[in-house]
Amino acid sequence: MAKLLVLTLLGLGLALFRDHRSSYQTRLNAFREVDPVELPNCNLVKGIEAGSEDLEILPNGLAFISSGLKYPGLKNFEPDKPGKILLMDLNEEDPTVLELRIIGSKFDLSSFNPHGISTFTDEDDTVYLLVVNHPDLKSTVELFKFQEEEKSLLHLKTIRHKLLPNVNDIVAVGPEHFYATNDHYFVDPYLRSWEVYLGLAWSYVVYYSPNDVQVVADGFDFANGINISPDGKYVYVAELLAHKIHVYEKHANWTLTPLKSLDLNTLVDNISVDPVTGDLWIGCHPNGMKIFFYDSANPPASEVLLIQNIVSEQPKVTVVYAENGTVLQGSAAASVYKGKLLIGTVFHKALYCEL
Repeated sequence: MAKLLVLTLLGLGLALFRDHRSSYQTRLNAFREVDPVELPNCNLVKGIEAGSEDLEILPNGLAFISSGLKYPGLKNFEPDKPGKILLMDLNEEDPTVLELRIIGSKFDLSSFNPHGISTFTDEDDTVYLLVVNHPDLKSTVELFKFQEEEKSLLHLKTIRHKLLPNVNDIVAVGPEHFYATNDHYFVDPYLRSWEVYLGLAWSYVVYYSPNDVQVVADGFDFANGINISPDGKYVYVAELLAHKIHVYEKHANWTLTPLKSLDLNTLVDNISVDPVTGDLWIGCHPNGMKIFFYDSANPPASEVLLIQNIVSEQPKVTVVYAENGTVLQGSAAASVYKGKLLIGTVFHKALYCEL
C-alpha cells in the first residue's frame, strides 16, 4: 500500500512537472523564429558593447541610454565593470555616445548597475533622470539632475522602499514621483526562479511619492516596461511572460483602473511613447528561451513593434524591425526621433536606423 502511495505521488509530481514545463516553454515562446524585417541604412552605435537596456529621448534630441546591466540569469559582456549612463545627440549626422560623469560624494559608482530609466522636466526646464539601480543585486531608484553644459549627472537622492524590492522599470510623473514595475514578488534567488517557472503571476506595479506609496496594479507574470500617454490619461504596462500590453486609466489620486489588454506573439520589454502621436514603440524578445539561456552560436533575436491607436477598438500593430541575432541580440527598447529609430538591447549593442 505504501509503495502504491509513493508511486502515485511520484506520478502526480511528474505530471505537474510536465504541465509546468510545457507552460514555461509557451510563456518563453521557446520555439519561435523570426521572419526578418529590414530597415534602410542601419548602423551599430559605436561605443556600446555591453547593453543599452533602456532609452529616453528628450524633445531636443538628446538620448539617455542605460548600459552594463547585470541581472541574475542574463548574459553580461563586461561583468567586472560598473554600469553607466550614456548620452547621444540624435541631431548629429553620425551620432556617437558619451559617458555621463556622475557627481555625488555619497553615490557608489563601483556598484552602479542601471536598469530602467525615465526623465522628468520641471517648469523651470530642469531635467531630472530617474534610474533603477541594482547595487549588489538589490533595488533602488536613483534621482539625478542632468547638467547639460558639464555633460554630467548630479546625484540628489537614493530612494528605497519595501514595496520596491525588484524594480525593473519606472515612468516619472514628478521629480520624486513615479510608477514602477516589480518584475518578481520574491527577493530570494531560489524563490524567484520558482516564481517564474511556476508562472505565479505575483509581480506588481507601485506608485511612489515621498508621502504616498501604494500598489496600484498586480497579478502580472513578470511586469516589465511601463510608460504613460502624452496627455497623462493612460499608463501602459508590459507583461513579459504573458506577451501582453495592458492599458490602465490613471486617476487624480494616482490609482489605476484596467481598461484593456493587447495580446502579442512576443515577449514585450520596454515601452517608449511618441510624444507627438502617442504611438507605442516596444523592444521585444521573440524567443525568451534564447535570452534566459544564452548561446552565442544561437543568439537571441531582436524585434521592434509599433502600436498605433492602442486605446481604440482596432489598434494597429506593425513589426518595424526583426532580425535573428546576427546583427543585434536581445532588443529591449526602441524609440524614435525625427524619422530615426534607436534600438537598445539587454546586454549587447545598439542600432540606429532610418525609418
